[in-house]
Amino acid sequence: MYFRSRAEAGRQLADRLDKYKAQNIVVLALDESSAIVASQVAMRLHANLLLYVVKNIYLPGETEALAALSSTGTYTTNDYFSGGELEDLSTEYHNYIDQKRMEANHELHMVLGQDGEIDKKLLRHRVVIVVSDGLSSGFSFQACANFLKTVSIKKVVAATPLASVPAIDKLHLLSDEICCLSVVPNYMHTNHYYDDNTVPNMDQVLKIMRNITLNWERAKQK
Repeated sequence: MYFRSRAEAGRQLADRLDKYKAQNIVVLALDESSAIVASQVAMRLHANLLLYVVKNIYLPGETEALAALSSTGTYTTNDYFSGGELEDLSTEYHNYIDQKRMEANHELHMVLGQDGEIDKKLLRHRVVIVVSDGLSSGFSFQACANFLKTVSIKKVVAATPLASVPAIDKLHLLSDEICCLSVVPNYMHTNHYYDDNTVPNMDQVLKIMRNITLNWERAKQK
């Protein structure tokens, strides 16, 4: 399945998620490009939109991320690697990994600042709809799911226009419900499935988040 834009994909996802409209929910975007998709869902469902950003940590010569550090400080190792492999790599590259974690933490702080912090009180006892623009492996969702385990939430819904077969397998383990428009057997880069690959910068994303909250609050008051 192909889409003209992420906004179009978000509107199609919102149609599938309409049953959650005006319920006690929060929409959580996994990165800047996913925020475009998530904004359409949040507007339709009259929900707050939050941003959960991760920075992947790669070892030299590896194409698969070893781990990820999130904007909330959660550090998640990739289950693509076995426990023995993770232990060996963590020992061999201990100093390198520590350095990359510090760099990732600094970058997240510089990019997001205090506006990027997620208040757990906004998530507690709510249905959390985690939105991505496309999941090639599901690792970003895994990192987010690990964070959500620390919060007393009602339900986790994974929502994405596109996902690979391995990613869907992972979502079945990590979420309570999956809303996926297309499962792609031979998944290519996510941008391949969109005609328009314009992605907002972080300042634009934060503005979108603030405007959504204002707009649906006004709608509730009418």
